[in-house]
Formats: sequence, structure tokens, C-alpha cells
Amino acid sequence: MNNDLNYQRMLGNPFSFPGILMNKYVSLGLNETEMMVILHICFFQQQGIMFPTTDELAKKVTLSERDVALILRKLVQRNLLQIEDVQEENMRSQAYSLNGLWHLAFAETVYPEPEKKTDKEEEAAIFILFEQEFGRPLSPFEIETVTLWLDEDMQPPSLIKAALREAVLMSKLNFRYIDRILREWKRKGIRSVDQARKQSKSFHENQRPTAAAVRSEQQAPARDVSIYYNWLEED
Repeated sequence: MNNDLNYQRMLGNPFSFPGILMNKYVSLGLNETEMMVILHICFFQQQGIMFPTTDELAKKVTLSERDVALILRKLVQRNLLQIEDVQEENMRSQAYSLNGLWHLAFAETVYPEPEKKTDKEEEAAIFILFEQEFGRPLSPFEIETVTLWLDEDMQPPSLIKAALREAVLMSKLNFRYIDRILREWKRKGIRSVDQARKQSKSFHENQRPTAAAVRSEQQAPARDVSIYYNWLEED
């Protein structure tokens, strides 16, 4: 009788999840580890926690917080997971959305193969490069920002890489500054590293002090700004 009561208690706390995804997740390119993270995101959201942290998710699975962050990043990159802004009264928050995943799961066709594998590999390398320069895993918001540069702004990965290098060499390593560089380049119609190379070189040369300014500063040596466009010699 006690066992029957326990079963009734368990059945009284159901977890709802689209069964079609259990049949199609392999064809959608998901593995079991990624599926478990998705399941826990759904479970958190059904409990009212719309934006579980990597720490909260890591405590539910046999993965490190970094491993969870990498999985979330991959899901965002593939547009299976989105991060949305939520406005409730006077409070603004964020929430995970799996609409991209549901759309594919319920579509008649399976998940399409990437058009160009090399392009996708180059895009994935961008996230790794950012983590190396920042010295830490990217936050979900930062991952979304890079994804927006790639998908919505259609910025070439090589140009994002160039903007990152520019920010590093200017000692202004933050996403706002990098976004400003990319927006300025877009405004000027710059769509290649070669065009960015010329623009950056011109900008930094204009920052050099004039001869009169140097004399007024008691012949102080002109600052060597060449380091600010050393990256331009790289592809």
C-alpha cells in the first residue's frame, strides 16, 4: 500500500516533454549529453526558472560548468537555443527559448547539413578565439552577441577576428568596443580584412602627433603606434 502511495505521488508530479524529439534528436544532430541539458532546461522552465545558470545546470548532470557552457554555446550557434529578453512590469530579464529546436523537430525534413563545412568550422573557431583572448568561457549573452554578428549582421568571421585583434591591441578588450568597430566598418562599407587593414592603418597614422605637437612637448619621442596594426599583416 505504501508503494502504491509513492507511485501516486510520483505520477502527481509529471514532466511534460515533446515525445517526437526523443525519436528525432539523432537525425537533428544531437547527442545524448546535449539532450540531457535540453531536458533539464525544460524541467527548470516548467518550475518557473526560465534562465537557469550554467552552475544550476551542471549540478543536475555529470558535467562541469565549463562543459555545460560549451554545450549551450553549440546549441546557440546552431540556432537550436535562443536567448530572449523578457519584460515583466518594471523588471527586465532573460529566458532560454527552444523554438528553433521545436521548429526543426516538428518539421517534415531533418536538420539540414551546413552549406559549407569550412565556413561553420571558421565560425566555431571565432568563439574559441574570443575565449582565449578573454581568458575565460564566454557568458550566454556574449555568445549571443557573437552569434548576432555572424547571423544577423552577416559579418564575415575574418572581419570579427580582425575587430577582436584591434580591440586587444588597443587594450580595450570588451564587447561594446568590438561591436563599435564592426558597426563603424559596416557603416563605411568595409566587408573584408583587406579593407579593414587600410582603414585601421589610416586611423592610427592620423593619431600620430604632428611635428609641432612633438616640439611643444619638449621633443618627447613620438609614440610608436605600429603595434596597433601589426595584426594587419596576418590573414
